[in-house]
Amino acid sequence: MTTYEGAAATAAPVDHGGARRGFALLGTVQATLIFTLASLAVPLPLIGAELGLDRGRLILLSAAYGLTFAGLLLLGGRLADRYGARRALTAGLLLFAAASALAPLTTGYGPLLGARFAQGAGAALVAPAAMGVLRALYPEPAAYGRAMGTWGGLSVLGATAGNLLAGVITAAVSWRASFAVPVAVAVAALLLAPRLLPATPPGTNRSTDLPGALLATAGIVLTSSGPVLVPLLTGLALLAGFARAERRAADPLLPPDFLRDRRRLLGLAAIALTAAGTATVFVLLSLDLQRERGWSALLTSAAFVPFAVALLGAGRLAGPLIGRYGPGRVTAAGLGTAGAGLALLAAGGGPAVPYAYGLLPGLLLLPAGGALSFAGAAVLATERVPADRAGLAGGVLNTAMELGPTVVFAALLTLGGSAAPLAAAAGLFAALTFLTFRLAK
Repeated sequence: MTTYEGAAATAAPVDHGGARRGFALLGTVQATLIFTLASLAVPLPLIGAELGLDRGRLILLSAAYGLTFAGLLLLGGRLADRYGARRALTAGLLLFAAASALAPLTTGYGPLLGARFAQGAGAALVAPAAMGVLRALYPEPAAYGRAMGTWGGLSVLGATAGNLLAGVITAAVSWRASFAVPVAVAVAALLLAPRLLPATPPGTNRSTDLPGALLATAGIVLTSSGPVLVPLLTGLALLAGFARAERRAADPLLPPDFLRDRRRLLGLAAIALTAAGTATVFVLLSLDLQRERGWSALLTSAAFVPFAVALLGAGRLAGPLIGRYGPGRVTAAGLGTAGAGLALLAAGGGPAVPYAYGLLPGLLLLPAGGALSFAGAAVLATERVPADRAGLAGGVLNTAMELGPTVVFAALLTLGGSAAPLAAAAGLFAALTFLTFRLAK
């Protein structure tokens, strides 16, 4: 019997109605954070034409949200643990809503870029704080584990929705209208939070570990800046300096013992790799469909509809499967299934191969496996985390989700083409499947 199963067998029931409503609110917020990350990719050419931007400025505009989001997550987790998760959630939502409302009103590159940076900063406070409130909603370990089993799939659902809806919203209204989604969700969350979410007390008067926060932010931002060797190596060096500084700090931002748990490390690795595999497919396949097959942006978005259907279906099964077989086995099964999907996509490309049997099988297996992998890995990464480290756990989990795609994707792109990176990613999935099955029992 796994730790999760043992807890599930002895846990007391929770307030299901109130917890479900609170979870629905927090889950919608989490999915919207990732929706906002993905939604600007499709209309970038239109933005460039309207504002007269070159390729370099468009790349920075696309990356700005993710840079501050990923770079400030650990600090956001510390602030949530120190000042109280719901208070931090409210502050982050206010910043996120204000920046999202200002972005479509801008008429120049500078203000729009600043709004995207501010959006990411707000998201970096919201994401770990939401997981802190989630822990208060489900104080029993078994209930929290089941909730995390569902929570793990929300981010990939948000990314899928962003890619699917961006083309539709842009074609029907304008690229500026895509900012209405995060504004509406943030405002609704601010209004509903006092009624649906429990108050969370402030933690102890812990330091913010400003030196560690600066090193972590600079390292993550540079590492996330794209497949350019010098910034990538500089970022990795800063992250190494951050790890060394944390070992010496009296109250470290990321306590070294937090990452000594083998199951937690496997969970974080699975989250990073699954996010990377999904991002690789979205980018490479979207380019191939439009460049090699001549598909429109709207038709390309429609090609991922089966992906979304498979993701939703597998996501509904993830929680019961984790309860029955444990998060380790479900994570391993998900990684193996997703890796098989990547292998099929690598073998089934080319403009002469029909979509129905060249790409569709892989576009069903990848999200089905990804949903299981995310769900099981989220439980592995957060089980046995004490309540006063819930914000830290949220920051680390979301950092793996944001940083993993950048590092892995940059490495895979050096292989060139599209089939080779997908085949290499499938190999990484196979290796991690074996490790997870062996070590996370």
